[in-house]
Amino acid sequence: MNRMAVITLCLVGALPMSAFAQDLSKSNYGPVAGDREFSIAGSGTNDRKFDNGTFGLVGDYGWYHRENIIVGIRQSLNYATIKGEGFKDDFWNGSTRGYANYQFGTAQMRPFVGGSLGLIYGDGVKDSGFAGLEAGAKYYVLPKTYLLGRADYQWFFNTSSDADDAFRDGAWALTAGVGFNF
Repeated sequence: MNRMAVITLCLVGALPMSAFAQDLSKSNYGPVAGDREFSIAGSGTNDRKFDNGTFGLVGDYGWYHRENIIVGIRQSLNYATIKGEGFKDDFWNGSTRGYANYQFGTAQMRPFVGGSLGLIYGDGVKDSGFAGLEAGAKYYVLPKTYLLGRADYQWFFNTSSDADDAFRDGAWALTAGVGFNF
């Protein structure tokens, strides 16, 4: 067999394998444009005697305008109990905010970045507006079910002139949870 025939047979034989490889690279995981999303996450802390502690829940509901852009609303609810010398107090607070995120890629692991704007209110905080920048990742364990990790840097303000100064005095909010596309 001559050299040209061997090369031709190798190329022809590789075509079905390359088509198969392309099918494997396409992900069946994650949302498509028009899908909705719901996630729930929680957090908590306690001291070693369980005298002082916090607990929080976060729920997200969003809409995919494109496969990689989601816009939605997020609700947080937090509870803290603090015991000290001669006092015990319980605090509730919450926040409601709109958010927009951009997701990278189409694989099972999807990093994202975004921002949020909303209100914080309750017993243990000064009622005010806040803005936030966020980054995180979703890892799809099933085609429409994912694990979520997110870090938000939030700064609080009462007027728009407060927002510039407040950025330096912001706070981190860390979230871990599970979500679903439908």
